Amino acid sequence: MPKIADIEPTPNPNAVKFILREPLTWGVTHSYENAEQAQDDELARSLFAIPHVTNVFYLDRWLTVTQDGAVEWEDLAREVAVPLRAAPAAADQSAAAVFAARAAQDELSEADRKRLDAFNAMLDREIRPYLQGDGGDLHVLGLHGHQLVVHYQGACGTCPSSISGTLQAIENQLRTLEPDLELIAA
Repeated sequence: MPKIADIEPTPNPNAVKFILREPLTWGVTHSYENAEQAQDDELARSLFAIPHVTNVFYLDRWLTVTQDGAVEWEDLAREVAVPLRAAPAAADQSAAAVFAARAAQDELSEADRKRLDAFNAMLDREIRPYLQGDGGDLHVLGLHGHQLVVHYQGACGTCPSSISGTLQAIENQLRTLEPDLELIAA
């Protein structure tokens, strides 16, 4: 059962990041924008059962919860702590879940796979640490010609700056690898 080490604010005033002592996953992100999406995830489903929770995102040793802004974080954090502490640690996670999360990108051509690997390497090195530090992340949904389709997760998903300035900055960084690349947020 994960224990909470710290609770941090994020740039999104409606989201906070819970830092955990034990991991919830081993490198597999879980991102849900509503209760319907979370039906197969016990932790996320229990978090959405808490009034005012609008988004749940977790990866390894941290979880970001976004709320609708109608309640104080001090009160909501106490409610979030209950299902979070009851969640199973990552040691119980199946290797099949890791395999399934990566299988979708295996259908790309060898050339596109190499391009995607280069984009992901840059994102891992230059972008994701900062987004994760703020309680969010960026998931690559697909590569279609010169368009890289991404989806913001966690605190970044509802942060006003993510769709404007942050998206442009990420696109500019990735264009150092491929000048014609267009970044699309879905």
